[in-house]
Amino acid sequence: MNEFNAPAKENIVLFPKTLDYYQIQLTVMLESERYGEAMELLRFLLQCQGQEERHYEEWQSLHDWLAAAFPYAVQGGDTDAAFQAEEPEVGEEDMARTLARSKLAEDAGYADKLLKRVMDEPLSESTVLALEQLSYLEGGQVDEALTGWLQQAEVHPLLQFRTLQTLRRRGVQGTIILSRGHETAEVEIETVPLSSDEFPPQVSQVLERVAEQAEVHEPTLYYFAQELWGQFIMSIYGSGDYRTLLDGDDSQLDIWAGALHQIVSESLNGSRQEEETRGMYGITGTMRFQFEGAYRSLRGFVKSSLLDK
Repeated sequence: MNEFNAPAKENIVLFPKTLDYYQIQLTVMLESERYGEAMELLRFLLQCQGQEERHYEEWQSLHDWLAAAFPYAVQGGDTDAAFQAEEPEVGEEDMARTLARSKLAEDAGYADKLLKRVMDEPLSESTVLALEQLSYLEGGQVDEALTGWLQQAEVHPLLQFRTLQTLRRRGVQGTIILSRGHETAEVEIETVPLSSDEFPPQVSQVLERVAEQAEVHEPTLYYFAQELWGQFIMSIYGSGDYRTLLDGDDSQLDIWAGALHQIVSESLNGSRQEEETRGMYGITGTMRFQFEGAYRSLRGFVKSSLLDK
């Protein structure tokens, strides 16, 4: 990833939108288990100046954990053939589980520390990493702590979803009731998607529509739309908006695709050309009210995510 080879720290300054872009990149790399690339990006970020001290501490902590958990990825990338040939029976998940359990053996309060990080800190790579480590620790007290917290505390919807994934990985089953502002969401833990391909097809069909239009009108838009849509879908999982998307016909998919295209185009270009966007997706006047509702939902998520940074 030569993209992240950089000069000395004093020569690098990240603007807010650039930092947001790299934070998204980092999250995607961790989710797709591209640990070598993630470490390279973290090294790049640590060279940058002008950021809050908590960012540097978080990046350094994450880098050190990845280097300890996946040492073969430090130099050899994410698919080190020699390592795989020598140790085919040891996967990344097994290594992560071994590391988490070894830390628990060294420190009896390790699980409590991870829980505190998840429950008391804002959503970040650090809290996502803590949830991943909790996936590998045994004990019903972790399940009880996480489910009780989700049901009783006001938790950002994206962090709610990440925690639900952790509960599913831990083998928890049953229904949980979550608060989402003025509504509640009823979720079956054992059906929570662990990857993008586990979501219903309607989710990817919205992106397919955006890809078709972006290829013609604005090729760079699709990448950002893909990242935003993935985060948004996780944040609305189980909600009224989510059920509307899954229960709707093709016109409902067009509405969500148009709203997604509109919000990303505004972010990139700084201008709002709603009529043009609605025309691309065949959104007629009778569909405008639904389009505006989808747009407000997406915009509300973007605003809440920025405020939480």
